[in-house]
Formats: sequence, structure tokens, C-alpha cells
Amino acid sequence: MSDSERSFRSAPSVCPFCGVGCSLQYTEETGSARGWKGPVNRKGEICPKGGAAWQMVEDEDRLTQPLVRESGRLVTASWAEALDRVVESFTDIVETEGADALAVFASSNCTNEENYLLQKLARLLGTNNVDNCARLCHSSTVAAMGQRFGAGAMTNTLDDLGEADVFLVAGANPAEQHPVIFRSYLYPAIKNGTELVHIDPRENATTEAATHHLPVRPGYDIPLLNAIAAVLVEEGLTDEPFLDERVEDVAAFREFIAGVDVDANAELAGVDPETLRAAARAYGEADRAAAFTGMGMSQHHCGTDNVHALLNLALLTGNLGKRGTGVNPLRGQNNVQGAGDVGALPNVLPGYQPVTDPEARERIAAEWGVEPPAEPGLTEVEATHRFGDEVRGAYIFGENPAVTEPNANRVAGALDRLDCLVVHDIFHTETVEHADVVLPGCVWAEKAGTVTNTDRQVIRMRPNADPPGDARRDLDIVRELGARLTGQPFDYDGAAGVFEEITRVAPIYAGMSYDGIGTGSQRWPFPEGADEGVGVLHAGRFESGDQRAPLVPVEHVDPVDPVADDELVLTTGRVLQHFNSGAVTRRSGTLMRMRGEDVLQVHPDDAAARGITEGDTVEVANDRGRVTLAAEVTPAIRRGTVFATFHYADPLVNRLTGDELDPVAKIPEFKHSVARVTVVGA
Repeated sequence: MSDSERSFRSAPSVCPFCGVGCSLQYTEETGSARGWKGPVNRKGEICPKGGAAWQMVEDEDRLTQPLVRESGRLVTASWAEALDRVVESFTDIVETEGADALAVFASSNCTNEENYLLQKLARLLGTNNVDNCARLCHSSTVAAMGQRFGAGAMTNTLDDLGEADVFLVAGANPAEQHPVIFRSYLYPAIKNGTELVHIDPRENATTEAATHHLPVRPGYDIPLLNAIAAVLVEEGLTDEPFLDERVEDVAAFREFIAGVDVDANAELAGVDPETLRAAARAYGEADRAAAFTGMGMSQHHCGTDNVHALLNLALLTGNLGKRGTGVNPLRGQNNVQGAGDVGALPNVLPGYQPVTDPEARERIAAEWGVEPPAEPGLTEVEATHRFGDEVRGAYIFGENPAVTEPNANRVAGALDRLDCLVVHDIFHTETVEHADVVLPGCVWAEKAGTVTNTDRQVIRMRPNADPPGDARRDLDIVRELGARLTGQPFDYDGAAGVFEEITRVAPIYAGMSYDGIGTGSQRWPFPEGADEGVGVLHAGRFESGDQRAPLVPVEHVDPVDPVADDELVLTTGRVLQHFNSGAVTRRSGTLMRMRGEDVLQVHPDDAAARGITEGDTVEVANDRGRVTLAAEVTPAIRRGTVFATFHYADPLVNRLTGDELDPVAKIPEFKHSVARVTVVGA
């Protein structure tokens, strides 16, 4: 379909970027998208990325025809040829190597319905090798919270969090990464007296609103959080009735924490002991304190332990199960929560039912007609480590692992070793460069379906445009492949029909309905027969079904990369103007004018020691790779640490990050990499 033949219309949808879930819709007057008064952005407010979201819809670089690799080159093909090649290649791999020789990467940026059908396809073929990029951002948070509480999502709602007396923000920068949450929900409370404790190696836009800033050394969150716990215990700031009624293993934890030297731990973490004590007192003395956590905590080889140390603080002070409290992960992509909810993970079925649970598999089999496999599959990073060996074929849907995964040089080689790599996407990304088959899909404004935002609200998307050229809607592509590859019917009455099946197999969605969501939202858990979903989790009982949750002693784990005296620590993160691998935002003229290139933040003392001045081109190198970029000399970054983003393909900072994985969540170490920084040409 040519651009002149495309149909455009105005209908409520959801922003394609972060997990806030802001509502957008096309407006004919401006030929662009604007904020719509939805369930989250109730005044229609949006951030710069939301304001630029329509630009991807009409971008001239959209993939509009299938591509197949011939003689080493990607050439255009018909849909019949492209799909035939996928079916033939994957069928051959399954028949000769077994279903576990395939890996499926679902998308945190696509709808619940699309992700549900993709994980169903994988499991009907006989493999649990299905994952999504939550593995790279919050899998350790989900693992720790799921183990302790029975649910890995935000414990509270955006509505009630404004009632907190203190916000403890650990390893997150919501002012830039979740700006509508910060400006519309958190900042009004701060202006009315809520204190903000910010734990982050950098001073950033969130720090500007902070009462206390703890500039932790990357990799030393556990000593810092244990020191806070020690202050809470030493100064009698624990909630004894809550500990008696809702917490177990208290005595053992008190014995552990008695051995924590607050001053020594503060020094190890690189923060001032008195600032730490003041922050601990603010959190402990508050009637209601709400913790927020982000990738600064989770993206470590000890990320699960980091989060366990944070959960201890909430349990010690009774800040769970009531309004204005809890532990609240701020999710990264617009449907990273929903992708996990509907089973796009290697160890759980829809609704977080373990694949190892025979009763859960029987319930799924009653709906699907086939029982899913019982052994957990490979995570995303585990799968790429096996590309070309145990894993022979991969389907990558709406993700760009060539940029987002650690040790990017290794990843590029791994992608090339596959017998068949299928990439289903909207642009010619860096991952497409390695593909054998490319399937052109659709963007946010061309979709119908649901996404689930960071505080568990399920919100509907509606199409505002038709796909361009020969591109197809993602749900239709997955449905056709599902039917052809599995021999099972993938006949559904659109997204509504798929959502209805989700409510039958995922207990946390059981009481929802597509029509009931309407232009508002419904929140999980929404039990069958209930009038509405549950807002504040863990009141009375934890989602695990237990009345009590344990306190868990957590020992410090040293970072993987040793750092010599003349070396620095590289930590990575996001900025307001760009998103994830930058595959979309780097195509926005608006956003590129706001921030056209990456920079390396360097503390003035570290810059002076290396002869670096503002704007110099510097090389950042380690044994895994090297990149060059401009230096920004600023006291906003702590001494001994440098900061860059992972939004740019050039410089591709993930060439420098390492392969070490958290033993529980299998999340990579993105936040602590050794770095040698020198001026180019010096």
C-alpha cells in the first residue's frame, strides 16, 4: 500500500516507549499524535518521546516488504516465499535437532495478544526457549520479589503513592526515564512535603528534587542497603507489630545485621556515613515510605541480591500492604510487564504459573489441546551464548539484541552462526543485518490489542493507521506462522478473541474483559467474578498465599571486573530523549535535534588526571572492545566512574559490557565494566 493510499484515523492508543502507559491518538489537524486523556496521563500530558511517536509511522525507512538472504545479500521477496522459508527452515531444525534447537525472542514493545500467541507457538512446537527483553532490565527484580512476595510487579498504584511521606528511589531516574510518572504523580507530593532519598552514582534530574543523595559506587548497593538496615535496627526504627505478624526469620536477620559496621559499609559504598544515616532515619521515621527501583539496581551479576537487600528495608519498617508504601519497579518498555504476564518467559506459563507445575500444564493443555513442556527453557542471553551450537534457529520479534545485549562483538558473531535467523521488525535494525528472513511488521499506531503498564493497568490500543506497503499487522503474521508451524488452529476473532483466551489461562487476568477495559483500564490481579482488580498488593497476605515473608541476609558480592588504579568504572543508562537501542528514536528528527550524539560523562578530577577537556574525543576501551565519543566533564558523575548510554549504534557502548550473568535471574552485568579512558591522538 502506498502512502497516498493509507488510511489515517483518530482513536485512543498507547505510547510505544516507556512503561508509564500514556494514551496517544492521531489528530488530522496536525497530522501527528497528541496526548489523550487516558487512565494514566489524565490531563493528556506526554513527554518529548510521546510527542515524537507519530514520526515512526510515516518514516520513509520503514520496512515495507519481506526480505530473504540470497548469495549473502538481503533481497525483496513475496510473503509466500518469506513465510515458506521460515516454515521449511524451522521445521527442518525441529525434525533434525529437536524443538529446543529453536529460540524465540518475544517483544516487550508489542501487545499482550501478539506475545501470547508467540509463546504459545513456541510451546506447541515443544520448547520453553521463549524470553523477552525484560531479561535485560528487571528480571532480577521480578525474581527477588516473586520469591519473597509471590509477585514481581509494583506493589502499589500510581494513585496511592502520592500519600507517602518519603520516596526511596534506588537505581532509577524517573524524572527522565518515566517523566509523566514523576511530574504528574511524584513531584506534586514532593512539593507538598514528601522527602526524596535518591541512590544513584550520578546527579541527574531526579536528584534535583532529592532531600538526600547517596552517590553509590556502581556494584556496591548491598553494603549501602545493609548499612541502612543496620541504622533502622540500631535506632529502633523497625515496625515491631508488623515484624511479629507478617515477617519470619527476624532473629536470624537481627544477628546478621548486628555484624554490619555502618561507617565501614558507607565507606565501601562510597557515600558519607552521616548522609546515609540521615537518609535511613528519613525512611524509618516515615509513617508511609515508598521505594522505587530501576535498572541501576537490577542490571548487575548480583542484581537479585541487590533487590533482596532493598526488600529487607520495606519488611523491617512495615512498608507493605498499605497505600503510599511498597516496593515499586519502574518498568522500561511499554509492555515489558505484559510480556511477562502472558508467559513470554522461559520458566513460567501465562499468569506466572511455573512450567514445572503439572496442574498448571494440565490447565493449559485443556485450552490448547497440547501440554507445554515441563523443563524451563533458555533465557535470552543464555540462548545467544548457544547460537550456532545447541541453538540453530531463532525468531526475534521487535527487539534489537545486536545493540542491547552485552559484549556486542560476541553477539554479532553468534547471530551469524545460526542456520536460520528470522527478524520481525519495523526498521532495518542492526540485528536485521544478520537475518536470513526479515518480516515487516507494524508500529504502535497500526495495532489493536492490549498492553500492561508499570502499575499493572491493562490498557487497549486501537489502530490509527494502516501498515505501509506490504507490511502486515504483527498479530496476523504470528497467527499464520503459528498455524503453519504447529498444525494447530490459530483462528481468533482479532485481538479481542486472543485476549479472551488469555483470561481463561492466566488467573491474574481471569476477571477482565476486552470490552470492560474500554477506553479506561483494568488492573491485575483481577480474579474471576470480582468487580475490579486489586490496587495495593500484599495486604493481609502476600500474593504467594503466605501471611509471612522472610527477612534475608545478603552478603556483598564483588564486581566481576577488577579495576586498577589508573582505570575507571563504566556504567550505562538512559536519557530523556532516547529509548532502548535507539532503533526508533534515532530516526526522529525532533529527538535527534534534542540529543544527536552520545557523550561520556567524566568527573573533573578524573578528566584532569587524563588530560581530558570538555568536548575532547576520547577512547573508552577494555579487553572486550573499544568505542570513541565526546567527553562531557561534569561533577554530576562520581569520581572513578564514567557514564554513557546504550541508545546509539555508534558508539555501541555494549561492546564494552560483560557476559557475566546473575545466577538466579540470568541478567547481565551492565552497570559495572572496567574502562580505560584516553584522549584520541594524545
